[in-house]
Amino acid sequence: MAKCDICEKEKVFSMQVSHSHRRSSRTWKPNLRTIKTEVNGTPMKLHVCSRCLRTLRKNEEA
Repeated sequence: MAKCDICEKEKVFSMQVSHSHRRSSRTWKPNLRTIKTEVNGTPMKLHVCSRCLRTLRKNEEA
């Protein structure tokens, strides 16, 4: 589920580095929201990141 259905953004793994330069594994997760929308006339639930949700709402107004 941790993947945007529109832009396919998913979690990223990298290293967190402390002040003393000790390294530990860390994950960054996308900010996902579940929305109900129509895709080709069919109502669906999509997992959408906040950036795509903002773009969708912006395009609805225009």
